[in-house]
Amino acid sequence: MKKRILLSLVFLTILSCGDEVQFNTPAFQGDRENELWRAKAFSASIEANGFLTIIGTNNIETVTLRVPSVVETPENEPFVVGDGGDNPIETMEAEYIDGFGTVYSTNNRPDEDVSIYPELGKIWIDEIDLTRGTFTGRFQFLAFDASGLNSVGYTNGIFFKVPLVSGEIPANPILCDDVETASNTALIAYEATFDSSIEFVSSTEFESACNAFVAALNTQRDYCGDVDGSIQDIIDTLGNCILTCEHATANRVEAELQYNAATIGNYAEKCAQYLLYLQEQIQFCGDEDGSIQTDIDNLNCLDTDSDGIPDVFEDFDGDGLIYDDTSGDDSDGDGIANYLDADDDGDGIPTADEAIDANGNPVDTDGDGDVDYLDNDDDGDGLFSNFETGDTDGDGVDDYLDNDDDGDTILTIDENADPNIDGDPADAVDADANGVPDYLQA
Repeated sequence: MKKRILLSLVFLTILSCGDEVQFNTPAFQGDRENELWRAKAFSASIEANGFLTIIGTNNIETVTLRVPSVVETPENEPFVVGDGGDNPIETMEAEYIDGFGTVYSTNNRPDEDVSIYPELGKIWIDEIDLTRGTFTGRFQFLAFDASGLNSVGYTNGIFFKVPLVSGEIPANPILCDDVETASNTALIAYEATFDSSIEFVSSTEFESACNAFVAALNTQRDYCGDVDGSIQDIIDTLGNCILTCEHATANRVEAELQYNAATIGNYAEKCAQYLLYLQEQIQFCGDEDGSIQTDIDNLNCLDTDSDGIPDVFEDFDGDGLIYDDTSGDDSDGDGIANYLDADDDGDGIPTADEAIDANGNPVDTDGDGDVDYLDNDDDGDGLFSNFETGDTDGDGVDDYLDNDDDGDTILTIDENADPNIDGDPADAVDADANGVPDYLQA
């Protein structure tokens, strides 16, 4: 009986000493494969990005704990290690290196013959002593070697008042809530690039916003973990952030509709837009039968003479032969086909300077059915435009567009400006013989 009492006293003494080491002096220890493992040296360090690393070693073996935030964790919200699947989360890791240098890490997946499920570990930061710069907490983990066949497990792990030897405790550490908010913001920006309300999905904006979202999700994994793999699933779904064929096709369809409805004023813009989205459709969808390339080859966005009238609108006789048949497409009969003629109607006013409306479409000033760039008498006053220079009445309207050149309320056509009706005012009537024709004298 005395021996039993003595053994009990010895056991209680050992437990008391253990408690003193664990809870009254700095320590780093745990049960490794059900045997007490105790570090002889230990320290903590904080990187510039705020990641915390706590290391314990007995000079032969080393245990390393890594977490992304210098923050105390609630009991039910520890840092979870070993949940990275095929994409390990380097910022949350427990690592053991044995005396032979073999590395066992929670970021190594177990071989399927051992387990098809990841073995999750936990790290708690129970107390951060800002005054003394020490860390207290707990850990448990099962780590595998690179083969996934061999493992080392720790339970009942504690680190008590481990001193910070490198880096500084951040005043505002990055938290899981912070990066979750950033991910949600990035998601909204990404979804906005292909919202149903927008006309076209920009491939560059889509790619940029998608990559920003992926970066935000990766940061979320770093700081929050990904126990169920849902974050990684989203990342995998996003892939390389290249515009989808579905979006590229929708862009082409809309661009084609706008191209088919184009007018002279916006044809160049709509044609270039259609060409862009045809090319993107090939880029993102391919062109197995070559039909998209055929559409590109048949597209004509040219304005050869740079007169503001696209070549496809220079087919004056409507025979479809813009470049091969010049006889019917020479409006002023000067021997130069319209698509090469900077003054299509030969009225002395360059086609590019002829009147256009707010949408860039040609204007028919005199309402005779011929737009000005094809009308050699733009104001319909009987005088060819090339004979009407200046602004005689100073009303801000050039004479070639003004049907009352002298502003006397009598139309030019009614002031005998061209008695022989040849369009040349050389024979204009000058009733008072003062050298100024009546149509130019108020």
